[in-house]
Amino acid sequence: MLLHRTHVTIILGIAQTLAWASSYYLLAVLATPISQSIDISYSLVFAAFSTALLVSAAIGPIAGRLIDRFGGRPVLMASNLVFAAGLLLLSQATQTIHVFVAWAIMGVAMGSGLYEAAFSAVVHLYGQKARGVITGITLFAGFASTVGWPLSGYLEGVYGWQTVCLVWAALHVLVGLPLNAWLSQASPEKVASTRSADTSSEVEATSSLANKNRRRNAYLMAYVFAVSWFISTAMAAHLPQVLQASGALLVVAIAAAALVGPAQVAGRLLEYGFLKHSHPLLSARLAILAHPVAALCLGVFGASAVYVFTIFHGLGNGILTIAIGTLPLKVFGEHGYGQRQGWLMAPARVVQAGSPFLFGLALASWGSQALWLSALLALSAFIALWAMRVDTQPSE
Repeated sequence: MLLHRTHVTIILGIAQTLAWASSYYLLAVLATPISQSIDISYSLVFAAFSTALLVSAAIGPIAGRLIDRFGGRPVLMASNLVFAAGLLLLSQATQTIHVFVAWAIMGVAMGSGLYEAAFSAVVHLYGQKARGVITGITLFAGFASTVGWPLSGYLEGVYGWQTVCLVWAALHVLVGLPLNAWLSQASPEKVASTRSADTSSEVEATSSLANKNRRRNAYLMAYVFAVSWFISTAMAAHLPQVLQASGALLVVAIAAAALVGPAQVAGRLLEYGFLKHSHPLLSARLAILAHPVAALCLGVFGASAVYVFTIFHGLGNGILTIAIGTLPLKVFGEHGYGQRQGWLMAPARVVQAGSPFLFGLALASWGSQALWLSALLALSAFIALWAMRVDTQPSE
């Protein structure tokens, strides 16, 4: 049976939920038991995770180039096996070096099996028609923490953290691998007009002015993605503390922070419903402004605005996740998308690795005023988006 876009969206959405839940969201539950079990400091556990992010930054362009050449199926299937190997090794860790090696292996899987790889796989299939599928994938994976944290927490409490790693490894082999293998039945839906547009773009790119403009847009885009991931990761690591520093009680801060996930999903629904026919650059500009607006509300109104802050931040973050996939496609086209996406996201992965530590220093020194740092960074990213020279005619 041939798979159409809806089927591919569901398959990759479930596979991405598994990939994110078993990697990016894993240590929120397991960092403490791992550190206590093998006598490693809590900060060193997250240093190992930072190592994974750095490795993923190096792997991303390589994985993207392979997807451009062979399609997403073999790369995503390989990532499931590497995820399983890393989780299996982590479950057997008894020393600090074991944790770092396990997360380095996980970094290889993260660089070849998270959003950038899935988006590249979809673009390889559908070209400029991939935007709806990219949005659908993020809608599914937006619940990765909602699924992953309770499951990991339950298993850890009953069986221990080693079993948690083994269960996630088994799910990669028994669920993730077959799902990604199913992509062999996907039905490409590229159209002739997309091909001719690519040809005209390649002709235009022969001029030095066009090449200079493309490089300028690429640098600006990479900066925007790095800023957005810095802010997103900083808030994921420190949001309850930020809200408490603004005067909110702990219970209120936790309740407000829990709204980020649903707000991200709402932002993605908003993008799909109201912005899907607009240029992704417009979506990105609106989304990047959400965090400074949220910070301004919290700065002016204090603890009474914590819910407003988390909702605005979540809305913007949800839309930006889609823009990271759709903006390069619209600006640069589908040719070489995977490798280009890997290069564009490499600075974001590097910045992300240091984000919790750097923003933690700012929070310790300035309290809630640390939000001025993230807000100003977001405004600088908005200026970068505004400086991009792009034809923003809406897609048909």
